[in-house]
Amino acid sequence: MKIDGGCHCGAITYEAEVDPEKTSICHCTDCQKLTGTAFRVTVPTPEDHYRITKGTPKIYIKTGASGAKRAQAFCGDCGSHLYATSVGDGPKVYGIRAGTARQREDLIPTQQKWHRSALHWLPEFQGMATVEEQ
Repeated sequence: MKIDGGCHCGAITYEAEVDPEKTSICHCTDCQKLTGTAFRVTVPTPEDHYRITKGTPKIYIKTGASGAKRAQAFCGDCGSHLYATSVGDGPKVYGIRAGTARQREDLIPTQQKWHRSALHWLPEFQGMATVEEQ
């Protein structure tokens, strides 16, 4: 599926080719803090299927509890989170933030990760695979 989108202020835009069936929710505490809300919805795509069409995102390198480093891309003007990817050599997968896609209504999560960190007041999401960690 072809998608396109960008940040809230329009300074950065992108286009990508994704498999909507791979859309997922992440409840990890890093995603909660980085989004300022209860979870993040992401759809992955290989690096060669993602293209910035306008602007240049700022990059923040986050180190997870495992020690793995992730590049977090966001708009330096409005702060919209755009994607995350691995740091270093090798092929990259971009975790596109579904809320930035114009087609976000069609990116329906099929799984949830880090469910053990889900906030207790959230309803249970029915019909998707659940993984307690990653």
